[in-house]
Amino acid sequence: MKSDDKSLGMGRRITRRDFLDGVAITIGGAMIAPPLLHAASVPSAAAYPPAFTGLRGAHLGSFEAFHSLRDGAFWSTAPQATPDDEAYDLIVVGAGISGLTAAYTYLKSRPGSRILILDNHDDFGGHAKRNEFTYQGKTFLGYGGTQSIDSPQPYSAVAKGLINELGIDVSRYAAVLDEALYPSLGLKSGYFFDRETFGADKLVVGSGHLLDDSFIAAAPISDTAKADLTRLVSGMLDPYPGLSSAAKKARLARLSYTDFLTEVWKVDKAVVVILASTGHELFGAGIDAIPAQDAHALGLPGFQGMGLDDNPGPGQNHDSLGTAETEAYYFHFPDGNATIARLLVRKLIPGVIPGTTADDIVTARADYSSLDRPGSNVRIRLSSSVMRVRHLGDPASATAVEVTYFNDGKLMSVQAPGVILACWHTAIPILCPELPQAQKEAMAFAVKVPLVYTNVLLRNWTSFEKLGVHSVNSPGLWHSALSLDFPVSMGAYHYARAPGEPIVVHMSKAACQPGLPIREQHAAGRRELYTTSFETIERHVRTDLQRVLGAGGFDAARDIAGLTVNRWPHGYAYQYNSLYDGFWVNGGELPCAVARRPYGRLAIANADAGAYSYTDAAIDHGHRAAQEILTRV
Repeated sequence: MKSDDKSLGMGRRITRRDFLDGVAITIGGAMIAPPLLHAASVPSAAAYPPAFTGLRGAHLGSFEAFHSLRDGAFWSTAPQATPDDEAYDLIVVGAGISGLTAAYTYLKSRPGSRILILDNHDDFGGHAKRNEFTYQGKTFLGYGGTQSIDSPQPYSAVAKGLINELGIDVSRYAAVLDEALYPSLGLKSGYFFDRETFGADKLVVGSGHLLDDSFIAAAPISDTAKADLTRLVSGMLDPYPGLSSAAKKARLARLSYTDFLTEVWKVDKAVVVILASTGHELFGAGIDAIPAQDAHALGLPGFQGMGLDDNPGPGQNHDSLGTAETEAYYFHFPDGNATIARLLVRKLIPGVIPGTTADDIVTARADYSSLDRPGSNVRIRLSSSVMRVRHLGDPASATAVEVTYFNDGKLMSVQAPGVILACWHTAIPILCPELPQAQKEAMAFAVKVPLVYTNVLLRNWTSFEKLGVHSVNSPGLWHSALSLDFPVSMGAYHYARAPGEPIVVHMSKAACQPGLPIREQHAAGRRELYTTSFETIERHVRTDLQRVLGAGGFDAARDIAGLTVNRWPHGYAYQYNSLYDGFWVNGGELPCAVARRPYGRLAIANADAGAYSYTDAAIDHGHRAAQEILTRV
């Protein structure tokens, strides 16, 4: 143990699984036969995955078999596949929101159908992950992935219809959210200036994105940088006079926000550094990889003198399905969009999750032993890595598709007239080599955005109160942002009302590599996450919180009661970027449109199918894929 680890509480007993070590998994996994490694990871029937702590997301046992397949080693050591005697009408690969939506859509059209849903993780929901902590006899919830019902574009009629069918009334959000709580305590957003970049650690109350006068005055930067910040916020520069709004946006679409700041506004380097992490939580990358026109849409400064209208610029319309509704949509459950996944499972397999409403499901405990119950029309089989998908015969005339998957140390094969692939797209060409080459190439374009969502249970949040903040942007630290939990109460679940009460703090990291093209940043970030141990991440968690909150009396060794790290090397769906993807502004068929084409008795789902990293895309494309299969079987 390092000399400062004791003061950080690294050796203290908290709610975590200390044996999960990312480096040991990645390096050691290459030396362990996939069947043995995977068999050791399958939870018992009594296991309750939402309460698992430590390293989650891409957890031990969820990826080793597939990585062995990807690297060409799996079949040389794989056991003989055993046929599954059960008969199914549909197999869905992926138990995320898109796969669950596909199954629900199919079942509604053909009641009584037999459906098998396979997923490589030990929990359903995909990136919509529920994290639970138990402390002092009370359960605390956090979101381990998809945060909210939200979208820059209005929800389609399909997505809105499903939300309504699940009993979710987004108009209630104002009633379940105590929007006045943090302001009533004088808490605001904050910005942490780190000593490595700015010479000393300093927490400034105020957002680095709003850049108001008080923030600029308190920022530990030179007078020149302060003057440039003031000029950037209030100046009326128009670098393209005489051009229409559309023509200006076309130029901004090909200019990064970093270049806009340095080449157009010619600001001090410190200004760029302060704004550098803007976009991390939306795009998984900073302003060096964000088009200036998107920065304008986010409300960042520097555009106030350009006379830009509110119409979308080149490449700012996503690949939408259906007719958009007019009103905005937003709702946050205490466990994020894991509630949507849980409501879908409740619809698909009655009795797995008790209750009847979107309120009572918040505290309901799922019976995981009933997900794969013999005799049930719909079965969800977790810890099952799909290794091969192929038509039995010519895809144009075949009447069945065979799916081979790995579960509990055994290789199994199962057949159905139709299969929906609701897993991430870059995996599909490896699972299904028979797909047309153009479709496989389009799928390979859908590189995922690597992210880390960390939930920390604190014994209290008095340090936040003393420092006057509820959230902090900390771009110089390993986690670039942290915030107190949403003050949302639903059903029997109640948020922490007083600073002396325990609370969940959410921390996030975009594993980006500034300076590289955005897709290369994502690839490098994925490698970083797969080779970073849980111990290292925990040390970052404790160090980051201590540095940001220490002046408020926070003690990492004393105040941390639980820790769950949701590591997503394959996180957000990749959204097209006008800096790097010429087709996005110049026209032509989009890779995602090629990738999602049905093939024989296969249909393709997932948010990747829309190149759009929002839950409505997952719903839309799950629904579309189910409709395509329904016309083919």
